[in-house]
Formats: sequence, C-alpha cells, structure tokens
Amino acid sequence: MADSIHIKLPDGSVKDLPKGSTALDVAKSLGQRLADAALVAKTNGDLIDLARPLEKDTDLRILTDRDPEALEVYRHSSAHLLAAAVLELFPETKLGHGPATETGFFYDFYRPTAFTPEDLEKIEKKMQELVQQNIPYAREFLPRDQGLQEFKKEGDFMKCHFIEQFTKPDEKISIYRTGKFTDFCRGPHLPSTGKIKAFKLLSIAGAYWLGDEKNPQLQRIYGTSFFSKKDLDDFLNKQEEAKKRDHRVLGQQLDLFSIQELAGPGLIFWHPKGGIIRKEMEDWMRAEYIKRGYSLVYTPHVVRRQLFHVSGHEGYYSQNMFDSMELDDAEYRLKPMNCPGHILIYADSLKSYRDLPVRLGELGTVYRYERSGVMHGLLRVRGFTQDDSHIFCTPEQIEQEIGGCLDFALEVLRVFGFDQYQTELSTWDPNDRKNFLGSEDQWNMANRSLENALKQRKIEYKVIPGEGAFYGPKIDIKLVDAIGRLWQLSTVQVDFNLPQRFNLEYVAEDGTRKQPVMVHRALFGSIERFFGVLIEHYAGAFPVWLSPVQAVMIPIAERHVDYANKVRDQLKAIGVRVEVDARNEKMNAKIREHAMQKVPFLLVVGDKESEAGKVNVRTRGKEKTEDMPAVEFVEKIKKLIAEKSPTI
Repeated sequence: MADSIHIKLPDGSVKDLPKGSTALDVAKSLGQRLADAALVAKTNGDLIDLARPLEKDTDLRILTDRDPEALEVYRHSSAHLLAAAVLELFPETKLGHGPATETGFFYDFYRPTAFTPEDLEKIEKKMQELVQQNIPYAREFLPRDQGLQEFKKEGDFMKCHFIEQFTKPDEKISIYRTGKFTDFCRGPHLPSTGKIKAFKLLSIAGAYWLGDEKNPQLQRIYGTSFFSKKDLDDFLNKQEEAKKRDHRVLGQQLDLFSIQELAGPGLIFWHPKGGIIRKEMEDWMRAEYIKRGYSLVYTPHVVRRQLFHVSGHEGYYSQNMFDSMELDDAEYRLKPMNCPGHILIYADSLKSYRDLPVRLGELGTVYRYERSGVMHGLLRVRGFTQDDSHIFCTPEQIEQEIGGCLDFALEVLRVFGFDQYQTELSTWDPNDRKNFLGSEDQWNMANRSLENALKQRKIEYKVIPGEGAFYGPKIDIKLVDAIGRLWQLSTVQVDFNLPQRFNLEYVAEDGTRKQPVMVHRALFGSIERFFGVLIEHYAGAFPVWLSPVQAVMIPIAERHVDYANKVRDQLKAIGVRVEVDARNEKMNAKIREHAMQKVPFLLVVGDKESEAGKVNVRTRGKEKTEDMPAVEFVEKIKKLIAEKSPTI
C-alpha cells in the first residue's frame, strides 16, 4: 500500500497501517483489552499521545499501568487535572507550571488570596467530578502569536513567559485543552481524565516565580497519583510514617540540635546529645581514613576570592556563595567547598609518581547561600561539614582508587545500618562538547574505570547519559531507608578540570612532568544531612553505639542508689555512656520518661538485684524485662558497642 506505514512492535512483528493511524489504532488492532488499558505510547524512544498521527515507519510500544514510564505521564496529566479544577473553582487564578515529580506532581498558581486546607478538599472533589466526566486531553497547534494573544488576554503572564522563552517566533506551539483549562505544554498526556484512578492533594507551599525572591510569590499545591487505590494508600501510609520520623520534630524531642532565629536560618546548633552522635560518626570516619591510607588535613574557612577565580567557582558558582568581604589586603570569601584547599596542599611540593596516590581527607565545614525557600532542617542548610576527600593519582591508578572509594562507601552503609541502595553512573554526552570539559580519551578512560570498578564488585547500576558533572563522570550511591525512601548521599567523581586549572603535576617514571587525575569523594555527603537521614531511618532509636545515653540505672529507693552507682562505675569503666536517675520520682514515671528518650537499656535495681548482684533489664522495643547478673550485662553491652550492631 502506497499510503501505508510499517509499525514494528516489541516482539519484532510488523503491522502495516494507513499513514496517519494513531497509536490507539495500533492498540485496537492488537485487541480491545490492550486498547482499553493503553495510557501512552513510545515511538523510537519518545513518549507520545495515543492520539498522535503516525506519519512514517516506526518502532512502537503501547504503555499501560504495568509500565513505570507511563507513571510520569499519568502524574503530569494529574497536574493538569488539578489546574483544571482550580480554574473551575477560582477562575481569577493565573497559572504557572505543573510537572510530574518522583513522588507525584505539583502546580504553581498566582492568586492574591491564599488557598486553605478547606480549599484543597473542594479542589480534590472537583477533580473527582472532572474524572467522572472523562474529559479528553486534546492537543492543538496554534501559531505562536495567536497563543501569546490568548494567554495575554487571560492575564497569564507566566504562560506568556514560557512561550517567549522556549519557542521561536515562526513556530507553532503545542496547546492542551482539558475542558475550560488550556495549557502551553509539549505533552504527552493520557487520552482523558477518566484514566486517572487514584489521586490525593497533599499540601500547599510557597514558591517564588522563577525561583527569584524579587518576583511574585506563587502558591504551589502538591499532590500525588497512582495507578491504583492500593498503591495510593500504601504511599499515604508511608507518608504518615515519615511524619512520625521527621528529623526536625525528633531533633527537638530528643534534644539533638536546633536552628536559632537570632543566629539565622540554615545554621545548625548541635546540642550535647547530638554532639555525642556527631563525635561517634566523625571518630569512626577519621579512623577509617587512616586505616585506608588517607592523610588528614585541615583547611581555612575563609580564603582570598582569587582562589575561586582560579578554580572557576567564581564564574560558575558565585550565586551559591556568600558575599565577599573586604579585609586588609584583598577580598575574601567563605569557602563553599574543600577541593581548592586540598589542591593547594598537593601543589605545595612537587610529587613523584612514587608518591602517588595522594589521598587527602578532611571533615571540613563549608558555607553555601541556599535560598530561604529550599532550606529544610538538617537536609538543606547554609553551613555544613563534608567528609570530603580528594585523591590525586596517575591514570593507571584511577580504577583501583575508584574501587577503594566504592568499598569505603559500602562499608559506611553497612556500619550505619543501611542494607539497600541504588547506584547510578552519570556520563557525558559526546555530542554536547561545549558543556563538558576534557578530551574524549579522558572521558572514555574515566567512564571505563568507573564501570570496571562497579562490575568487579558486582554492583548493579544504571547509566545516565549526559548527567555527568561538566568536569568528569561520577558514581552516585542512593541509600534506601527503613521506609523505602531514596537518599542521595555518597558520590565518587572524576575531575579533569581542576588539575588543569591549577597546573598540577607529578614527575613520571621517565622524568617528564604529567598531570595527575583527581577524584572527588564524599561518603556521608555532609555530616548534617547524613545525621538527618539517620534520625529518620531509626526514628530516633539509634543503635547502642550511636545512642547519646546508652543505659540508665533506675534505683527503686534511696537505699539502692549505692548499688546503682557501683554498676554505673563498672559500665563507665568500659566506656558506656550511662546515667543514674536517683530523683525522688515514681519509678514508672522515670521509666516512661527515659523510654520516650529512646534509651536502649533501662536497668532497674531494688533489694533483690542489690543482694544478688543483678540488674532488671528493660530493653528498648521489648515488652518483657530480663534479670541478669550485672557482669553479664556489662559484657553484653560491650559486645554490642564493639560490633556496632544496628540492632539490640
């Protein structure tokens, strides 16, 4: 047929259909059940609407709710459903944008009147009505000027900005209409609102237009949607559990840290109990540094601004740095990262190939200007301490050094109680040379070294092309916490840029001067962020070795205090953090109070225990108490601490 096209299906079979047929036509030709389940299609790697005409031979896959790729489209369509409902109820609202996210979707709105929780209920009800009406997501193409005129007429200044920013004067623009709602959008979308089976609006937050504090403040409504009510309920249950684990709430309840208004946002004050946990984290990390051949270094918090001109951060990163300050001889800046300081230490003396690798490690505090709207407890702050290391090595050593970094990263996860993780390898786009530094040979060598190190350890990984740093490829390790959430923490990055900028050298075996390869490596990511994740992972009930107070002695009466003190001294002698609660309070009240503080062991002692040299042990999370000789308990807790056991 002259006007037919060949559609190649995933099983390798080919269907001939008239030119202009749609993906939905293909689905119908394969069976009505597939057509009813179809949500979106994929052709030659691109997602498209089921209703888009197919004009040439192509590969085609029909996606249903069994395909994770369809979920992003499903959620994007859910964001349009939200906007359509808002316009029905509040027609004065002006529209921003509404993308899908990893956990749902949001839409930004400009409206002088604030949305209320009651408004969310009304909007959600209206969304359900629009689902029942099964309104099509209809795509149209308009001349750019006509589209701009329509949005200007409605006062949608944000839509006009998007059209002017992302389209050319002579092109047609893509518009989706959903009932009364019209959006400038490239799609794709579901066929109709009736395909959306389960959704929930979650919260309202503020967001500045274009992320600029000088622009109007928008209202961002967050929601989520899933293919089934069961999946939605599972997600909402996890959200409830996440609220109980919120590190900001637990941090206050357990007296771990605070953020002080008088001092400023995003700056963390570590309280004594939090300080003990931090000390344990840092002591373990420094001991591992030394064991693994790193040299501990310390670099200044403030340096001349010129250093960041040389490193390139002044040109590419200055918007994330605190303003410079005038001192006697020059302008100075708070450091936003540790790598330039480590480079100066390496460059202070000429190295031979015999000296390499040089591994420099620092728990160095850095300062970055995070915008007020993005700071979040310990997880996004303005001052934080990175467990930062930089390795300078020969090209021949890089694979072994990356392997050592991966081994170290996995040991961090194991010791701190994370047994699941996901790994990503971010590489360059060789067709986008202007955004990536270094030669093709350098990138290929670095990519190969990273991949080989992963394969040798049988670590499954996902390659993300084009997402490498501009200065080299990287491995990111995302841990999975107790309730299944992913956290980006550990990273290993290869850098071609800074050794070149600072003219770093070493003397090779043949006597020539060569440039070392540099590896950036952070495993906690930052002490603050990792601590926040630990709080939420353990819901504040830390393993014994990390607990600020590891045991509390509770004498039943005043006459038992001496015996409690005696056992306390035995525990202190082996380094246990133990207290005696000899207050004139009821025993049950004391037990309840220390249980609320999530102390691992409460040791109650009375006449029976004093006479027999025993303790009555109440173990956190267990209902039954246990009588045991005091010396036996001493050995038990000693072993738990020494083994850094994640459980009691």
